[in-house]
Amino acid sequence: METKKRLSVGHQGTALSAALGLCCAVLLAGFCGPGPVQSHSIPLQLPSDCGLQEYYEPSNLSCVRCQNSQRPSHWGTSCVCLVGYKRNSTGDCERCPESLGVTADGWSCIKCPNGLNSNGNCLCPPGNILVERDVNGSLLLEAECIDCDGTEPSFTAANTLGNRCERCHHTVINRSNSCSCNQPNIMTGGICYNAAGSILSKALLTVHYSQLGLILRSEWFATHLQASAAACLMYSNQTSCQALGNMCVMNMHSTSISSADACGLFQYIFTSTAGLGVIHSLSYWRTNLPWLFYGDQPGLASRTLVSSPVPTSYTFKESEEVENTKLQFLAAVYDVRGNFIKWQSLAGGLLQLCPDIVARIDAAFSFGTTYKQECRISVSKLLRDHPEPVFYDVYLAYPGNEKQQNLLPVPVLNLNLQYHEMFVNQGDNINNWLLTRRIFLVDTISGRENSLADPPRLIRVASKITISIRLVPDTYKGIIYPPLMTVQYTDVQLQNPESQIVKVSFSVNYEMRQLDSLKKTDVAIGVLGGLAVLWSLLKTAAWKRRIGSSFIDMQTVIHFLIFYAGALADVFFLVTVGTGFYWLILFKGQQYVSVLLPVPEEEYNFVSYVWCAFALKALQLLYKMTLLLTIDVFFIDWERPKARTQPSEGKTKNSVAPVSIWRSYFIANEWNEIQTVRKISPLFQVFAVLFFLEIAGFKYLALMDPSSSLSRNSQDYMAPWSRILRYGVSTAIWLAIGCLQVLFFSVIYERYVEDKIRQFVDLCSMSNISVFILSHRCYGYYIHGRSVHGHSDTNMEEMNLNLKREAENLCSQRGLQPNSDIQTFQISISSRARTHFDQIHESLTKRHGPSRLFHTSLSTSDLNTRAYNSMNKFLSSFIDHAFKEVDYFVKDKMFLERLLSMEFMEPMDKSIFYNDENHSFTDVLFYGNESTLLIFDTLFFCVVDVASQNFVLAAILTFLQQELFRLLCNAVGKKNLASKTQIDERFLI
Repeated sequence: METKKRLSVGHQGTALSAALGLCCAVLLAGFCGPGPVQSHSIPLQLPSDCGLQEYYEPSNLSCVRCQNSQRPSHWGTSCVCLVGYKRNSTGDCERCPESLGVTADGWSCIKCPNGLNSNGNCLCPPGNILVERDVNGSLLLEAECIDCDGTEPSFTAANTLGNRCERCHHTVINRSNSCSCNQPNIMTGGICYNAAGSILSKALLTVHYSQLGLILRSEWFATHLQASAAACLMYSNQTSCQALGNMCVMNMHSTSISSADACGLFQYIFTSTAGLGVIHSLSYWRTNLPWLFYGDQPGLASRTLVSSPVPTSYTFKESEEVENTKLQFLAAVYDVRGNFIKWQSLAGGLLQLCPDIVARIDAAFSFGTTYKQECRISVSKLLRDHPEPVFYDVYLAYPGNEKQQNLLPVPVLNLNLQYHEMFVNQGDNINNWLLTRRIFLVDTISGRENSLADPPRLIRVASKITISIRLVPDTYKGIIYPPLMTVQYTDVQLQNPESQIVKVSFSVNYEMRQLDSLKKTDVAIGVLGGLAVLWSLLKTAAWKRRIGSSFIDMQTVIHFLIFYAGALADVFFLVTVGTGFYWLILFKGQQYVSVLLPVPEEEYNFVSYVWCAFALKALQLLYKMTLLLTIDVFFIDWERPKARTQPSEGKTKNSVAPVSIWRSYFIANEWNEIQTVRKISPLFQVFAVLFFLEIAGFKYLALMDPSSSLSRNSQDYMAPWSRILRYGVSTAIWLAIGCLQVLFFSVIYERYVEDKIRQFVDLCSMSNISVFILSHRCYGYYIHGRSVHGHSDTNMEEMNLNLKREAENLCSQRGLQPNSDIQTFQISISSRARTHFDQIHESLTKRHGPSRLFHTSLSTSDLNTRAYNSMNKFLSSFIDHAFKEVDYFVKDKMFLERLLSMEFMEPMDKSIFYNDENHSFTDVLFYGNESTLLIFDTLFFCVVDVASQNFVLAAILTFLQQELFRLLCNAVGKKNLASKTQIDERFLI
């Protein structure tokens, strides 16, 4: 023991010394600095570069020469002995004597009674088996050729390898009472049968690729079609029947006039075996046969799809009564030879060719989630992943009585199916459909033309699979009809598999008969559209009164159409917003499913209504902005010249001080500023909407799934967007933020911070300037700004004193009438007053442009000054009741007049001033048209989003539109103000 310990310690010491030496070497190398780096390269050798006596060694990536007694193997990756050579214990090859052959295992030499074959092995006659060893494995002195007993009762024959006797196939024995399939019988696919005079002799061994217009002979069909059909027909072999059904599926379930193709043979056997009975009381499912068709005649689809609902309920959220929140699909899986493989759930992506994580793949079967997955896959990958087709019979599993799981077959609508050379499943008429059952994903075997070992010439891919779930209407319990699986196959002719790409998709859609909802929408538009006609007639009548015309002419018709366009835009907007809210709240909030979202095809009318609302609202806004930018406005200056005394040569001289024009300039600039003032901030509006949609996550409410969550994990599946829900969410947020801004502006900002409209009215009073506005020929607004102090062109001390007196009620009130504070009015002037106004206004607009400060002729300036003074004098005299023939009176509007925004009384001899405490003159400003602008901005945002499905882009374009529109209106409004008030545009800043 001690010796062993010492030896062990010694070994450990040696190992330790070696380790220390290695460490010292490493440290020494480190201290001495880095040495030269040696680069390694190897020559490139490919298997094709190897010679006749060389094989390719994958471990060192080079060609290695075989020994003289060896040759490269069939695959070229090793060496095998030459013909006539055996292997020895050292792995080398030794030559057998010339009179001996090499045993089948290659390790011994043996005497061959019947000579040698080309490989140097013993040769036996056909039907005999070669025996080289006895039962205990000892090598015989001489090989034996034993004849299999092909007579009764043995009925044996050599197997395919020729090394043992096996019992012959029972079909051969039954036909000839021997192991020989003699005439008139034929041997195909391992069975013996007599096809003379039967449909089996006319079998079509071709596959029809309708998309490419090709009919290809299939080696798989040539090998197995007749044998499978014969075994199925004569012996009811279930595996053969399944294999025959698979070949019918590979031929797209198509039947033709010549009924000897795969489906024709299947239908013939189906009819011929009626006496065998049916399975599960289903007349379409014959005993021993797979279920492929729902009858062989079109017209049965409607009875299958809508006759009886699924006997269970589904819900978006789990409850005590209903727990079905997922669709449980199962598939019976078969291989191409007809063998049943297993039952497998569709969860996990069984039918989905596109790769993805399990969480997103399984979202396809969450009830209510519209699912779509698509990708592009190379043909080479399809060939690698699907060497043989696999077939699926899909069922919907649902709980039955006493927790027993029941299965409901899922019918298939194969869009490639041809019935008598016609694609009956590609139309919308359900009565023409021919429903089927079994599907496959990729067929890489039927397109092999000459040999099953060769690559296929064509392949067929299930490029589009759609499962449609239809809700039974008016049940309110989540009852659905049997799901429908729609499959579309794509034929691909192989040219360059590495570069060829196939686009595939898998989707789950939810459908519901929306006729009632669409009808209600149409009824709402019809009723409100009729009311819009009446409202447009009232607006046209009000417009006619305001322009002082009683004749119906083309201009009247045009204005009626414009008013109707605006009213109809509001109708479309109201209906679409209501529809969006309806689907958003009802669909996302329901627990017991009663409604489903409209499919994209059913959203067409809704999107059309949105575009109509936008186009009509744009026309209305253009008309309103044209009125706003062409109004007649004039600033009435009430200031009168003051007398002043000036000393001159020791004497006093009385003179008149001119009235300052700067007050008018100041008021004009303030008016120009408030022309485009709005009750909301467009920039804040855009940022707030984007915040709630993109950051707060409200956009997720527009996904076509039942979830109401505002946050989504990156691992979660993102359902497609619903355009109706996107519209509902975006309009809800845009209008809510807009209305909150208006409320904040009206209640808080204007009261406690700044009210530009009332400030403008106050400024007019302090400036002693009134504003006379005509938006129509005989209708407009008046802001009474006449100072209660008589003048305002004064110094700061006197101005402050005047304000103090007014605050202490030591002067009269600011209103137009005595003892009244009302300063703003709606005016309806008579035609006579309008005529006087036009006569003076014509002299103001005769020249081409505004006067210049420099280099202008004196006569032109005098003319402009006289025209300005004439207008100022006329309007001030008109306000002061100086003209009896163009006088006016003041009254209040009736409630109905205010409600309808029109005047019942026509000004004949006298004009009418209506008291207006609501500052209605803002109707000629952006401020008074906020509702129109807000709706237009909402619609602009929505139509951009509908077209692009991008909230950020819609927000950016909406803001740019608002700014461009504001700048344009500001520029045009400034020019109109300068033209109508005779104030040089250069003073408007």
